[in-house]
Amino acid sequence: MTSIKRLSSAEPDFWAKFDALLAWESVSDDRVNAVVLEILNAIKTRGDAALVEYTNKFDRLNVTSAAQLEIPAQRLGDAFDAVGREAQDALAYAADRLRDYHQRQRVDSWSYVDGDGNTLGQKITPLDSAGLYVPGGKAAYPSSVLMNAIPAKVAGVGQLIMVVPTPGGEVNELVLAAAKVAGVDRVFSVGGAQAVGALAYGTRTVPRVDKIVGPGNIYVATAKRHVYGTVGIDMIAGPSEILIICDGGTDPDWIAMDLFSQAEHDEDAQSILISPDAKFLDEVEKAIARLLPTMERQDIIRASLANRGALIQVDSLEEAADVANYAAPEHLELSVEQPEILAERIRHAGAIFMGRYTAEALGDYVAGPNHVLPTSRTARFSSPLGVYDFQKRSSIIMASSEGANVLGQHAAILARGEGLTAHARSAEYRVKKHR
Repeated sequence: MTSIKRLSSAEPDFWAKFDALLAWESVSDDRVNAVVLEILNAIKTRGDAALVEYTNKFDRLNVTSAAQLEIPAQRLGDAFDAVGREAQDALAYAADRLRDYHQRQRVDSWSYVDGDGNTLGQKITPLDSAGLYVPGGKAAYPSSVLMNAIPAKVAGVGQLIMVVPTPGGEVNELVLAAAKVAGVDRVFSVGGAQAVGALAYGTRTVPRVDKIVGPGNIYVATAKRHVYGTVGIDMIAGPSEILIICDGGTDPDWIAMDLFSQAEHDEDAQSILISPDAKFLDEVEKAIARLLPTMERQDIIRASLANRGALIQVDSLEEAADVANYAAPEHLELSVEQPEILAERIRHAGAIFMGRYTAEALGDYVAGPNHVLPTSRTARFSSPLGVYDFQKRSSIIMASSEGANVLGQHAAILARGEGLTAHARSAEYRVKKHR
């Protein structure tokens, strides 16, 4: 049997139940923190020696030097050749669409001259370097390589370093092929907190980067949290989420499979369907029960739906939008007749998939927008990964002679009000009567 919660917004305790459903604690426990801090300190102080030690220990390798951990560029080309024409075409198709979309996010430097002749503006500069963490072993995500690497390249990042664990020497050819297609500059077969530490602090072999992006397990996420400030990070990602609003007019099998598409990630993933049509919720529940036995990852899906899934009845689509805004989901499907109208009510979502034909899975691979999205209600204040994450902004200020005179007088008044006399006198030296 498949167990999934049924909730109704008409219940007096609905919001308490909904809060409990959404709750997910991302903070690492003391044991994980202790392990991660030990590893990061070892990488920081012993560099390559510690990197080799931890890689051999955790990934069951037998290397004697960190140089052996670099995967040569030729190996990426060989992997691309090995995956076959069909996979090559799919990677190229996805990469082309991602580049086309992300090119539109580029921001150029700008400036203007005010009435006193002062030049003010903003200088846009790409990061010098970025590090891309890619899960390895059984979890192989070539799509994540493309999603993280391509916006960095579009932004103009000087050097992109990829790290990917290869437990037992297991290398995923499609991941390496994706690195080739995306233009990754160097690749190292390291993973875990030790890889994050190497990217953050640098070793003799692994270059230090300015920002680390990409998904990983709890040790990787904890390490990223600890090195933030030394380097930038994209986000601390939680389990994958999908929230679907449906008016009852979509094939229940389609909706059931859309729920499965996130539930199959892991047992903590969250799949929620909201509809004002109680009979439709019944039909979807039946479809879930019928289709689940056909899924290769049915045990994971079953656990995910039982732990964090729900079918929620609401009074109207407008109320459904209110519930969705509260959840601020990573992925939001508006499987309704007029998605453009309903989308106007949506304020918080990582990505919005509009209409009956727009499966969330399209966004994971080939639609064009980035699939690296805020989770765990963080879409209330954060955005998808994009070109802007790999660009910095510097303010430009150039005072004219007249501008220094006018600005200086006002600045000096404010500075003296704060008791900062040197600030005031520095500004006043440029005022005409003091020249």
